[in-house]
Amino acid sequence: MSRRLSCNNHITTINESLQPLLIHGLKGIEKESLRINQEGSISLLPHPGQLGAALTHPNITTDYSEALLELITPALSDGTEMLSYLADLHKYVCANINDELLLAASMPVGDLRDLAIPIAEYGPSNVGRMKHIYRQGLSYRYGRCMQVIAGIHFNYSLPVPFWPQYQHFMKHTGDLQLFTTQAYMGMIRNLQRYGWLILYLFGSSPAVAKSFVESRHSAHSRALEKFDETSYYKPYATSLRMSEIGYLNPVQSAFHISFNSIDDYIRDLSGATTISHLGYERIGTKVKDQYRQLNSNFLQIENEYYTSVRPKQPTRPNERPLQALGSRGIQYIEIRSVDVDMFEPTGISIETTRFLEALSLFCLFQPNAGHDLKQQDEISNNALMVANSGRDPGLKLLDNGHEVPLRQWALTLCEQMREICEILDNGNANTSYTRALHQQIEKIRHPELTASARMLSAMRTQKMSVTELVLQKSHEYTRYFQKSSLDTAIKRNFDLQVKTSLAEQKQLDAMNEIPFDEYLSNYFSQGNSTSISHSQVLPKNLSEWKVKAAAQ
Repeated sequence: MSRRLSCNNHITTINESLQPLLIHGLKGIEKESLRINQEGSISLLPHPGQLGAALTHPNITTDYSEALLELITPALSDGTEMLSYLADLHKYVCANINDELLLAASMPVGDLRDLAIPIAEYGPSNVGRMKHIYRQGLSYRYGRCMQVIAGIHFNYSLPVPFWPQYQHFMKHTGDLQLFTTQAYMGMIRNLQRYGWLILYLFGSSPAVAKSFVESRHSAHSRALEKFDETSYYKPYATSLRMSEIGYLNPVQSAFHISFNSIDDYIRDLSGATTISHLGYERIGTKVKDQYRQLNSNFLQIENEYYTSVRPKQPTRPNERPLQALGSRGIQYIEIRSVDVDMFEPTGISIETTRFLEALSLFCLFQPNAGHDLKQQDEISNNALMVANSGRDPGLKLLDNGHEVPLRQWALTLCEQMREICEILDNGNANTSYTRALHQQIEKIRHPELTASARMLSAMRTQKMSVTELVLQKSHEYTRYFQKSSLDTAIKRNFDLQVKTSLAEQKQLDAMNEIPFDEYLSNYFSQGNSTSISHSQVLPKNLSEWKVKAAAQ
């Protein structure tokens, strides 16, 4: 038996032989969490040695700030095991941060001036220095407040055995790596197109602290309404984190990154990391022998490009992400638009991960010939409207130029996902994927069930500011994890990881290395290597970049 998925009158048939191969896709979580003190201010203490070395630990590291932890699960086929691992990481961390807390929300609170936000340190090695200087550059370019907004990244890949059979089913006779990469790029384009649904369902940042507004200095902050003396919000917002006052960079609107093919993506992103920006030239790269940033280009490195979904290929030591993609194609996709859920101890529920997995598969099988600039603008505008006012009952979005009520479009998409969820349930009586889908359908029918609505409701009923509510949850969850017992074998493994990472850091710091300037030159010269030379053409819209950049 084959299953048929319909979308805009297009029918995609999932062959019966392919269906069992969809069940065991790999899932992983990267979850950011700020270490804060009892009053809610960002910790000024260094990354705790009890957690190992941030540079070399595989599962506990730091993101922008010394206080911004990043907890990373392995890629696992069982979603329940993945979240159990994430919970164990929380238990271990909370047992090793003394009287500090993990912030239970995406948007930071407390003192958010630059001096109150320590930039992450990784030691004197060349790779450690590069990571720190990159973050220093982010500080000069955007300010530190934006960089400590926390989120959750959901990583997903289909089982390896799926691809050759799918290639055969699609009657594609070319290179398997190229076929797989093209299919993942199509999945990414559809995830971008329907990404507004993720913001509606899983946005959990409708309000921000006054200190955040004051630190961001954004013109868009004036559109916020006053909730109380220390809180600002938008009545129908879902994810201010993904709005203009959150994790968006106006300079990046000056260039366009195409996802229509891996070659287009590499070409455009390579251009953004090689073309200088006048405003960043004024900052200076190296002033009095001290680096302020890695370079003055639109993007210092590829990771500075902020997008809701990324194609990913694990890098080898000192390898650039574009080099990895050009050489080995896409291994998995990374969904980056999920807020930390304030109503979940780990920041994300199993139902959320099941829905994201089903949505990713749904997006794989939907047609998508590519996005032109008009369609890309439509996608961006839809996302911003939902981030700012997704729960507005009258909100309409654009679908290929046609206005569609959000609720109608969302319910249609969920109904079309039903077949995928049934395949993932694999006949199991608990129908966990189908139930996760029904839970999201209820949020569409009843917006008050969304995390963003529940957060504002809690603030009103408990007469709390956003800071007070977030601190209450942070205390609650940190105590919860501290009181939860960690399996002896798991603790022993985590202890070993700490010991190993500290030893590796010490060894790295003691190495005889080439001068840092030479190391940096070698790293960036990879952009001229033969493996991605076919993509090293300057972007077609280079002249537009320069015109727009001059206006920034």
